[in-house]
Amino acid sequence: MELNNIRPLYDYNRWASRRILTVASTLASDDFIRLMGNSFSSIRDTLTHILSAEWIWLERWQGRSPRALLEAVTFPTMQSLESRWETVEHDQVQFIEELTPQRLGEELAYINQKGQRYSYPLWQQLAHVVNHSSYHRGQVITLLRQLGAEAVSTDFLVYFDEGLKS
Repeated sequence: MELNNIRPLYDYNRWASRRILTVASTLASDDFIRLMGNSFSSIRDTLTHILSAEWIWLERWQGRSPRALLEAVTFPTMQSLESRWETVEHDQVQFIEELTPQRLGEELAYINQKGQRYSYPLWQQLAHVVNHSSYHRGQVITLLRQLGAEAVSTDFLVYFDEGLKS
């Protein structure tokens, strides 16, 4: 994978997350934390999982291996979650912009939360994060629909279609 593939993937990832966050921000506080029997119990918990994964991978790419993910309880409101999301997104954009083709192909080792060491080429890790976020955004969309919220499309090709129209 090359930089001209990675950058649009991350532009898409931000676009799709923003669409979900915009709809989630319209929820009542009770609905944001409502237990709904999903993989991560609530919309807040699922969004925190997405954010946490994007944060921990960014940390790993910068040579750090955090021992714990972010905890949903640290985000009592949608606004607190969005604030942290903006910070992680900003740092992620900066990291992606500074990537070089050489760095993209380098093996990058990290230690997971269980203390296990793994190593993959950076480009595979970058692709994994976008795929992971897409999967869990789909779960959030399902939860939003169950609450009667607006259904939004986060399809990759819709991102390009909308970009061509503007």
